[in-house]
Amino acid sequence: MKSCCGRILEVDLETGQTRSLKVPDEVYEAVLSGKGLGVWYLYRHIPAGADPLGPDNVLGFVSGALTGTGALMCGRWMAVAKSPLTGGWGDANCGGIFSPAIKQCGYDAIFIRGISEKPVFLYVDNTKAEIRDASAYWGLDATEAESRLIADHWVKKKPAVAVIGEAGEKCSLISGICNDGGRIAARSGLGAVMGSKRLKAVVLAGSKPMPCADREAVNAISKELGRKLKKASLPGIIRGGVLGFGGTMLGKLPITVAMDGMMTVPILKKWGTPMNTTMAINSGDGPIKNWGGGPADAPGSVRAFNPDRVIHCETKKYHCYACGLGCGGVLDISNLGEHKHTHKPEYETLQAFGPLLLNNDLDSVLIINEMLNRAGMDSISAGNTVAWAIECYEQGILHKDQTDGLDLRWGNAPDIVALVRKMIAREGIGDVLADGVQRASDRLGGSQHAMHIGGQEPGMHDSRNDPQLAVHYVAEPAPGKHTIGMTMSYGTYAIADICSWAPPFTTVKKEEDIIPSQDCAMRSVANACYAMLVDGAGGCYYGMMFGTHAWNPCKYLNAAAAWEKSGDEYMEIGKRIQTLRQMFNIKQGIDPASWKLPDRMAGNPPLSNGPLKGVTLQNEEMVRLHWQGFGCSTANGAPTQETILALGIDSLLNRSEE
Repeated sequence: MKSCCGRILEVDLETGQTRSLKVPDEVYEAVLSGKGLGVWYLYRHIPAGADPLGPDNVLGFVSGALTGTGALMCGRWMAVAKSPLTGGWGDANCGGIFSPAIKQCGYDAIFIRGISEKPVFLYVDNTKAEIRDASAYWGLDATEAESRLIADHWVKKKPAVAVIGEAGEKCSLISGICNDGGRIAARSGLGAVMGSKRLKAVVLAGSKPMPCADREAVNAISKELGRKLKKASLPGIIRGGVLGFGGTMLGKLPITVAMDGMMTVPILKKWGTPMNTTMAINSGDGPIKNWGGGPADAPGSVRAFNPDRVIHCETKKYHCYACGLGCGGVLDISNLGEHKHTHKPEYETLQAFGPLLLNNDLDSVLIINEMLNRAGMDSISAGNTVAWAIECYEQGILHKDQTDGLDLRWGNAPDIVALVRKMIAREGIGDVLADGVQRASDRLGGSQHAMHIGGQEPGMHDSRNDPQLAVHYVAEPAPGKHTIGMTMSYGTYAIADICSWAPPFTTVKKEEDIIPSQDCAMRSVANACYAMLVDGAGGCYYGMMFGTHAWNPCKYLNAAAAWEKSGDEYMEIGKRIQTLRQMFNIKQGIDPASWKLPDRMAGNPPLSNGPLKGVTLQNEEMVRLHWQGFGCSTANGAPTQETILALGIDSLLNRSEE
């Protein structure tokens, strides 16, 4: 593939050996790079039944097929491994500058196996790959360690660093991997995999050119998109309060409307993802009170999380590599006493430590945001776990002598902050909570209040508000993910414009959307295939939101790889990647049929207030139809042999590195 390096780096921490291997072109044509290259390698190299925290697990750092080509919104990297949280496929996605750094070392991916006897880090540049002593960095938080590693290894160019913090070192099953001063590949517990290997960091200092077949053609596509992004802006008089009103209107609408995704651009440029919090509270998108409440249960939250309050202390905007949007930012939090700056919290963090906990103290959420970024702990999983602990405390399942004296009431910000500190340090009750809500409820009870699917906590988007999201929470091989698809996003992506079999979308009646149907199933299948295609390319979720009429990964890939593939062919690549991920789970002993949506998340019983009042889903039938659309058994979700053969997966898995 002419937009990829064509090589991977293998590292064995037990033997200390590294080797560079060539990947056959047929592999890239079948699964691209990114998540596709990751699952092709991991399926073949991780044995069935491998301990996720043992030497047989393989941790991969993978760049995207379009990274470095000049394609806008294509700078994401992925960590991949067997997840210690679910026991199946694990992946985590992140931005920043680490993705091009992989390719500048001459590789599309770095795969690491084994366990080191002592803390180490991996150093790679143009000419060498070395395992080095990390004793001077072990024990530092992720931000401090990254700064030290950069300073110690900055010779001709600033190196890029992926690193774990305290949560990863202590093998918290809800820990992730950090880069760029606190940005985090958070999901699936892959920080624990890195910590179990005693691998503190990966330091990349290469400067090799990144390949592209027709850079002029790619640049032409990017210039057209860039002009549209530059023009998109909001009048200065528009304030964040209007978003809460907009959420109320969305919640009252009886239909989901297909919108032009470019409408989101000026909103994201102004506020970033915090723009969604007040909208989500009122629309029904954002879960409240451990998924058990509606807007009436969270008085004052819309005002507390007005995005104007978040960006009031923003000192600069932040762009990831190859980003024309710039939804990130840096906040000055020196008045809060602990640290001078923090990355602007994402919507997920604000919702998870705000309305989910009935906590209206924005300052406490900013403090927690920086704590989690430095520790390398997933805010989605951590927030859901704290919500479980508070409800168990309220219901008398947990008592003060079990919480180290903390008064875990809804909205008690000081004790919520204190509890998060204990989770990071694995101290007292925090030692139990540091492995997520399933492990905590298994040990302490209260499983009826534990919101998770297959061991992973769900993203901060309510399944009752979007039935397709409920399907992906369960059917996705890395469950609980909110980024695979929704009915709303299906409309903005405009997948039907590039795919002949994707159902057209104009409007959907909400009362009909909860009824299982072939049309709904094929929308969810198309969303999943498209998400995998974008992950293989290294694309950004917000690029997807622009819609294929504005941001078209197929056009980019044809120009960058010198291909002439149709949208249907690219969607088949996405289907192949998703099928391989499901096969990985089957190989590792996962029964997809055992993953269920918690009763509460399915509306059993339904909520008593807000736009989701009275909503109950029929999710198990929806999931069966989704599996059928993917060519999987409707009984257990396993891909059929006919599907595996049709996708050429058998021959693909027989291809090996050289």
